[in-house]
Amino acid sequence: MKIKYSFLISQIAAVIFVFSFCFATCKYGFKDSAPIPSDITTFRVNYFENHAEYVNTQLSPQLTEKLKQKIISTTRLRQTNNDNAHYDISGYVSQYATSTVGISGNNASANRLTVSVHLTFKNTLDQTKNFDADLSRSFDFAANQSLTQAEASLNDEIVKNLVDEIFNKIFSNW
Repeated sequence: MKIKYSFLISQIAAVIFVFSFCFATCKYGFKDSAPIPSDITTFRVNYFENHAEYVNTQLSPQLTEKLKQKIISTTRLRQTNNDNAHYDISGYVSQYATSTVGISGNNASANRLTVSVHLTFKNTLDQTKNFDADLSRSFDFAANQSLTQAEASLNDEIVKNLVDEIFNKIFSNW
């Protein structure tokens, strides 16, 4: 029994050592989880306007602000409103539409809200990194809910998922 106990202690110590080594040698910490070249220091997020046929009035301002907050909290970049920001991020909501995705008998049983964003990214120090991308996320909700009810319950999830999608496209190219 004593041998098993000391073996277990040595295994735990080895695991702790490995984790300590991994964290000590990481190139990027939690604050700088996105691999950003050292010469990039500033970013600007322009207001994401809503060009969709149906306009959710809360989406554009929340999307813009949450994206700024995510970049500030997860990178070392400083926000600026100057035209000479190293990363210049802009875009617009291009689609905000519902469709029926489930039918039970002769009635709809589930609906889907699809939200799409057109993203424009400019790297002022390396124009070869510039791109435009269309990003889209879908959110299902019960057919017995109105769009207004669905928006009320899904709004935070919509904003969070779109911000994550935009952030990953810019900083991780996912």
